[in-house]
Amino acid sequence: MKLCIVTHKVKKGDGQGRVNYEVAQEAIRRGHHLILLASEVAPELVENSQVNWIEIPVQNFPTEFIRNFIFAKKSADWLNKNRTDIDLVKVNGAITKASADVNAVHFVHSSWLRCLATSRFASTPVHISRTRRDTYALYQWLYTALNAHWEKQAFQKAKVVVAVSEKVAQELVNIGVPRSRIQVIVNGVDLDEFSPGVGDRLTWNLPENVPLALFAGDIRTTRKNLDTVLYALTKVPNLHLAVVGKTEGSPFPQLAASLGLSERVHFLGYRRDIAAIMRVADLFVFPSRYEACTLVLLEALASGLPVITATTTGGAELVTPECGVVLPNSDDIDALATALLSLVNDTSMSQMGKAARSVAEQHSWTTMAQTYVDLFEELIQNEEHCSHPYLSPSSRSVSLPFSSTGAN
Repeated sequence: MKLCIVTHKVKKGDGQGRVNYEVAQEAIRRGHHLILLASEVAPELVENSQVNWIEIPVQNFPTEFIRNFIFAKKSADWLNKNRTDIDLVKVNGAITKASADVNAVHFVHSSWLRCLATSRFASTPVHISRTRRDTYALYQWLYTALNAHWEKQAFQKAKVVVAVSEKVAQELVNIGVPRSRIQVIVNGVDLDEFSPGVGDRLTWNLPENVPLALFAGDIRTTRKNLDTVLYALTKVPNLHLAVVGKTEGSPFPQLAASLGLSERVHFLGYRRDIAAIMRVADLFVFPSRYEACTLVLLEALASGLPVITATTTGGAELVTPECGVVLPNSDDIDALATALLSLVNDTSMSQMGKAARSVAEQHSWTTMAQTYVDLFEELIQNEEHCSHPYLSPSSRSVSLPFSSTGAN
């Protein structure tokens, strides 16, 4: 099979890039030939004889919007000229203007544009265009709105749309993608890098012999919902919180100080050693207001941490009562405080950690990549045995490797 993957990055250290990296490695392992239309590719892939990297340089363009637009046009131009030599094309969202066989969806811009979290005090806008009235806010609104429009077109053209969580699958249904064309493939996790263990809290100047929760994510906006975590922390007096994320431009260090939490909230900045930090924490708290499927949640589960999250966080369906708590309302401060107290006072935390690890073990990078390549091979097999396999409802229900039933 000659497979073409269209994506900005194919490398470790990048969420979507890591997914495509693992899929590429599995395709290589099975002997398939790869064409990568990308701006950045891991050196070990470039050096592989089965890989042909078609570089699309966009780094010198000034904004992400322009970079993405140029990438979409250049990749489409190349595909339109060479499509007959390719067996299957995999893309992500509206990354290219050309049609694709498989479109893997890591983010639904239509949902993000509409996203409005309801707090216990007032409606809290999440999208930046609803919290600011300046040129940057207008740019963000335009970027999201155009992507929402282009994504719908891209999803309509794809034979199969892969959702990275059940939440994303429902969002796709909500914008008109038939459930029969959607397959859920959850992102993976490195079970060796993220694993239970011991560490020294003093490495990060974290206090010993106290319960320690961990929060990790972009803390420059309210989307990840650190504000609700901080308000809840005022009701859990013995709990400390380590926060991983860039503090430049973040309002939360000041909020923590105003709430009298400076002694209990430890801002660690952006870190690359998050796996080691997880080994010194007791639990992970992440009630994000909007998330498609966050890798950090799976990383916490793999590290053996009980998890507190919310239904607005993609991937929350993986968190069982045996390994954590899923809140129905991400902004319910009292409910979050109760959940934190229940875990801090739970004598079975170690058992919850084992259950968390057990969940993560079902979602290794290898398992995810194999599922993707199985899907590609099944699609190619259908093409070989039927001239129009996706125009026939009967062939779709029999041949595709996933159920055609689901919510509409």
